Amino acid sequence: MISTWRRRAGLGESNKLKQQQQPPDMELAIPTHFLCPISLQLMKDPVILSSGITYDRDSIDEWLQNGNYTCPVTSQILRSFDQVPNQAIRKMIQDWCVDNRQYGVERIPTPKVPVTPFEVSEILSRITASTLQGDQNQCLQMLHTIDKLSAEGERNRQCILANGTAGVLAASFDAFASSSVEENTTLLEHILSTINWMFPLGVEAHIYLGSPASLLCMVCFLNSGDLLRTQNAILALKELLSIDQQYSEALVQIEGVIQLLIKLIKQPICSTVTKSVLSVIFYMLSSSSASNDKVQSTLVEMGLASLLLEILVDSERSICEGALGVFDRLCDCEEGREKAFNNALTMPVLVKKVLRVSELATEFSVSAIWKLCRYEKREERSALVEALQVGAFQKLLLVLQDVLSALIPFMICQKSRS
Repeated sequence: MISTWRRRAGLGESNKLKQQQQPPDMELAIPTHFLCPISLQLMKDPVILSSGITYDRDSIDEWLQNGNYTCPVTSQILRSFDQVPNQAIRKMIQDWCVDNRQYGVERIPTPKVPVTPFEVSEILSRITASTLQGDQNQCLQMLHTIDKLSAEGERNRQCILANGTAGVLAASFDAFASSSVEENTTLLEHILSTINWMFPLGVEAHIYLGSPASLLCMVCFLNSGDLLRTQNAILALKELLSIDQQYSEALVQIEGVIQLLIKLIKQPICSTVTKSVLSVIFYMLSSSSASNDKVQSTLVEMGLASLLLEILVDSERSICEGALGVFDRLCDCEEGREKAFNNALTMPVLVKKVLRVSELATEFSVSAIWKLCRYEKREERSALVEALQVGAFQKLLLVLQDVLSALIPFMICQKSRS
């Protein structure tokens, strides 16, 4: 049981004399009723359960979230999960901290009362009403309130998420984007920024963010040159395209979007944007829509294959994975393979990345090598020869060895069961 407080060495200039007068290893006894029965630590936010026992809020929250329905001390089934702040104990703990500050005890700050579902619903109702009225100032005010509440702790964020906030904000984004992107830029940017910490989003939020007006607004943000707008927009697009291929089809229909994505790779703003752009392109190429072939051709014509190889020469792990994934998808089309064949970096880079970055990167690298060798004309076989020359055979043997090492225990287990 932790029931003492060891005096800290660094107490500040004003306490040096007291520090010299007292033993360096002095420990201060903490009153037992100041300790949480679960964590046995000094309570920072004491709350009373329906059983009448006081706990620290974080500790009892974790207890309840783990599926427990009883009071940890009395084992009584809880009639309700309401947690009432124990103001008396909190005040006593704070006074005790102040009285013993010479021992290095810091005063426990007064905790903020967590937001309730009712309060969140009230905020969302105001956002919905101000959206219908076109009142962006009121919407901004409510967004600031949400940001403030979410910054106060994980409990508040979970409450905000659980009450459908993402869907309401996405609906507001769609409405103001449909009205005028230029006139509502500040509000739209703020909504997108707030939504981005709520991923993954629900179906309702996806529908509103995937509307033509919302997609066009996000593309405008990508082209704004502003780092924050670009980052928030590309993260939202990545979230959308990872869920449903229909959003990929709708995004491709926006004029100039492919050229804009290539520009963001050629002129990188930050690693987060680059990684997200590669993910968006990967989802676009993975789509089974009718426009997929056109997207592939456009990307190849704009020199994406060569650009990816240059990125792969020296980049961080997550960017490597994204670049290899896109390169592998480009090798699905004849134009992409031709560009890859004609680039001297292709085989050396692909073989080098096998077993050097991650399992996913290895998967993409091996897949691309296989496609280049498989679809090459029989009379040429230059890609196959080059792959062997740069060590592909040895690398592939190592990959096969790793696969077999993982499969053998499984096969033995299955055989023993049968």
